[in-house]
Amino acid sequence: MKKIIICLFYFLPIWCVAQTGLFDSDSILQIKLSGDIRKLMNDRRDNPDEYPIVLSYMDGSREISIPISSRTRGNFRRKLGGCIYPPILLIFKNHPEKENTLFHEQQKLKLVVPCKDDDYVVREYMAYRIFNLITPMSFKARLIKLVLDDDKKKNQAAFYSILLEEEDQMAKRNNMIAVEKKILPILTDTRTFLNMAVFEFLIGNTDWSVEYQQNVKLIANDSLSQPFTVPYDFDHAGLIDAPYAQPAEALELSSVRERRYRGYCLTDLKVYSESFAVFNKNRNQIYSLYQSAPYLTSSDKTIAIKYLDGFYNTINDPEKMKKAFSYPCNERGTGDIIIKGIKH
Repeated sequence: MKKIIICLFYFLPIWCVAQTGLFDSDSILQIKLSGDIRKLMNDRRDNPDEYPIVLSYMDGSREISIPISSRTRGNFRRKLGGCIYPPILLIFKNHPEKENTLFHEQQKLKLVVPCKDDDYVVREYMAYRIFNLITPMSFKARLIKLVLDDDKKKNQAAFYSILLEEEDQMAKRNNMIAVEKKILPILTDTRTFLNMAVFEFLIGNTDWSVEYQQNVKLIANDSLSQPFTVPYDFDHAGLIDAPYAQPAEALELSSVRERRYRGYCLTDLKVYSESFAVFNKNRNQIYSLYQSAPYLTSSDKTIAIKYLDGFYNTINDPEKMKKAFSYPCNERGTGDIIIKGIKH
């Protein structure tokens, strides 16, 4: 978000202070959540309760504490039996304590926590960073180190998690509004959709749908305008390769590491040229994200770059590109974004 300028009119001259927003920095922020964490995490019902907790972080040598509430969210991960932590929603009230803090603009924040191993959270964070390079119509993410301070249990070691930009703030940053409507993908803005679909192919993600509003948000100039598509939630992507991630059976894929383009059928493949050019233009920056990331292991970097190589080899080889991106036109294939029987 843009920095907000606060001017204090005590005496002349006017003193103006730039207030930093949560997503203005890429530095890793350490956050502590205090309260009955166990009760919060164990509430995995369809309609979970909200629990009072305190969010704390350090501002220099000063600890900032903000009273908020929280509940579990999502469906798949929340109900997945093998996960230690479910996804969490942080709900900020209009407490004066949040003013003049990093969270002064926040209302509801998605907190992405690891199912078990936080390596996969870091990998998902990198996917958000890639799409930030492609377009500003993307969710910003902030990598954090999270400490859970349970009232009845000794503090656990800090682990990586992600704070995800609010939908309304992402829309506002692009001078648009968030909209909700059931719409066919072909009726959304073509260029934005193609960039998104190519990105999903790059990271090897098939767990998305415009029509069924699965892991895709819509923004528009107004409620009557043609919407733009914005993806999120990439933990089922091959680039992340989470141990619980599996492709939908109807897609007939061997694993999430196998790519499948799920855009709609376009017989003129020249329409992809502009999108491919965008990804080629940003190739060095995308690779640099991985090569310079201090929170990735050398093994993770090697595996990720090899997977990225596969994407670039495909889009820059005419035969491989034709095979991959004409797949949705195959009547016997399963590549079309609208797949009978898959209602996410």
